[in-house]
Parts: sequence; C-alpha cells; structure tokens
Amino acid sequence: MSTKMTMTQKIIAAHCGRDSVQADEIVLAQIDLVLGNDITAPVAINEFDKAGISAVFDKDKIALVLDHFTPNKDIKAAEQSKKVREFARRHDITHFYDVGQVGIEHALLPEKGLVSAGDLIIGADSHTCTYGGLGAFSTGVGSTDMAAAMASGKVWLRVPRAIRVELTGQFPSHVSGKDLILHLIGRIGVDGALYQSLEFTGPGVANLTVDDRLCVCNMAIEAGAKNGIFPVDEQALEYIRAHGAQPPRVYAADPDAEYERVIRIDLSELSPTVAFPHLPENTRSIDEVAKDLAIDQVVIGSCTNGRLSDLIAAAEILKNRRIHPRVRCLIFPATQKIYLDAIRLGLFDIFVNAGCAVSTPTCGPCLGGHMGILAEGERCVATTNRNFVGRMGHPGSEVYLAGPAVAAASAVLGRVGSPDELPAIEED
Repeated sequence: MSTKMTMTQKIIAAHCGRDSVQADEIVLAQIDLVLGNDITAPVAINEFDKAGISAVFDKDKIALVLDHFTPNKDIKAAEQSKKVREFARRHDITHFYDVGQVGIEHALLPEKGLVSAGDLIIGADSHTCTYGGLGAFSTGVGSTDMAAAMASGKVWLRVPRAIRVELTGQFPSHVSGKDLILHLIGRIGVDGALYQSLEFTGPGVANLTVDDRLCVCNMAIEAGAKNGIFPVDEQALEYIRAHGAQPPRVYAADPDAEYERVIRIDLSELSPTVAFPHLPENTRSIDEVAKDLAIDQVVIGSCTNGRLSDLIAAAEILKNRRIHPRVRCLIFPATQKIYLDAIRLGLFDIFVNAGCAVSTPTCGPCLGGHMGILAEGERCVATTNRNFVGRMGHPGSEVYLAGPAVAAASAVLGRVGSPDELPAIEED
C-alpha cells in the first residue's frame, strides 16, 4: 500500500526512524547538520552554556560561519564573532569558517561538500532552505532550537503539507532561477506557501542548473514555505560527487502523494522579473517597469545570487561598458573559491574597468549590515532576497529585487532596465 508521502515527508520519516509520517504531525528528527552564523550562533551559545551543557553532540555535524557582519564592522560585531570563535575552539568544531576562509553560508556549505541529497539540515538562518536544491530537507530554526540541536543532534518539527510546482519548457535569454522564484512568489504571495513544502517537479527541472535550483529554494521562505526541494537527478548527483559530499540518499514522492495545490509554470513564458518595494511578492515583468525609475546603487551577490554563474551573467553585460555615473555598483562573490575563480576568468578586470567595487565574501548590505547602506530616498537594484522597509538601510530607501542580468543592465542604464535596452558594443 502506498504511503502517499511527498519527497520532504519521506526524508523526515527516515530521520525519525519510521516508515511514514503524516502532514501536521509533530516529530522528533535526527539531524545531519546544524548551522549558525555570527548573528544567530551567539544567542544559541548563550543558551547552550546557560543550560550547563558540556559537550556538543558531534563536532563534525555543526557548521559555524562568520559571514554577516564580517570583516567586523564595529565593536558589537567583533564581540559576536569572538564568542563564536571561542566556542568553536572550545568544542573543536570541524566546520568553522572565519575571515579569509569564510563564504556566505548558504553558498559555502554546498561548495564544501557539507550538503547531500536526503540530508536533514537545520540552521539558525531563514535561508537555510537553500539546500533543497540538492534534494535535502533544510529549514531555518530559532537560536534556541539551534542550541538544543548542538547538544542533542535532534530537532522537533511539524511535518509540512506540500505544494507541487510543475515546470515545463526552458528559460529564454537573460532569465534564470531568480526570475522563476520571483514569478512564483508574485503569483502566490509572501504567505502563499505558509509552513508548506514547495516541491518542484516536471520536465522543466532538467533545464535548471544546480545554481538555479539553489537560488529558487533559497527564496522559498519568501513565500512563507517551510522548505523548497528539487528531485535528485544526474545534475544534482554530479554536483554532490564533484564536491565530495556524503553518499546521497535519494527519495522521491509517491505517485499518489497528497498536495494542497498544483501550480504549473512554463519556463519559456517567463521574462526578467523585478520585485518592487517593499515585498518580494510585488513583482512586475521588466516590460512593465517605467523607463524613468532612476537608481543610486546596484548590489550583485548574496546567498541568492553570488555564485560564479551569477557573476559571469553580470560580467557578460558589463564587459566593455561603464557603470552609470550616478550609480554605485557593488559585487560580492559568495565564497573565497568563487572569488578566486572569478579572478582567473578575468571577471574582476571587467568589473573594475566598468567602475564596480568588488568585495570580500560577506552578507554585507543584503541585511543592511555594512558595505553598502542606503541613505534616505535612495534606490537599489539587488540580487538579494528581501526588500522589506529599511532592509538595506534607511527606512525611506527602496530595494528592487532582480536577477544578475537585470541588475548589471540597470547599473549601466542608471535606472531599472533590461539587458535588451543596452546599445550594442563591439567585442574586443
């Protein structure tokens, strides 16, 4: 008899040591990895120490990544990082990443081979749902849950219901995973998948790169979802092998798995998409954007779009062009490896010659942290994941979310715009 479980439910059941689980059931699950950063881990460490716990459950299954306010922007940020460093040394944490070895956590962990298909991963950061791009169940938790997980290796979960998103077709030019997830959020709203699993299926999945999938799952939380997840195909398996991750455990939804709804998207019908202030659901096609929406800053990077493919997409637009004199364009490679790969490919030459500033890997301006804060009345086009009021600085500033191609084109145009609006240039 069929268990009628979704892919997410099967992973949770396996980590409970059970044959099946049901939607809305409260379960205690074993975890494969628990993650914290320089903002959330100090709170967890305080709770861990307050409870009098003397040892972590497994020093190899905890990742601590100092990525948000690093290199430290002020004394408070330095104290936060110091607390994490001392905890990591005291407990001999294997996967501790500090300045010089750090990357933005949700790009770094897959790159380091810490994510494999079938894993159950929690992190004290809402965008932990990124790892569903590799067929893992991953979700964000609070710092108290992180403290308990570091001690016990377990987490309480409510088994989510699910939405199936069926993909067909393939992306047109200048359209990527970012446009797909913005389109979906625009359709269902920021609470359209509240505490549900967004499960992506269909023949169109094969036309998404692993980077696209990680980007899509990264923003599942922006639709209120508990997690996003993709099937494990040869692309995902090759990525897992290439990065030296643990052997995958491949789960697939039952044919008669139960879903709250089915959403169908033809990738070929998508166009570059922009989310206007102040919610990711406030989306418009690039063709619907007024041609006079002047901007002051562009940010290309983050855990959403700071991977090498994103930098390449931006560089293709910026090559032999100049940033508009009114615009500051900031580039944030997501990891040290991506940073080096970008140098080797000559991308930094393109960026610097275009007038961009290139940063060490950091979350930086994405959360209004540092290295790109907006003043009152300023507008920014960003490849980041949130555009809430005051997200990147002053409450009177505005953030427009877009993919790397639109962000780069906007930097050149000095306004929100499309690569198709740029005049042709002669190649070197």
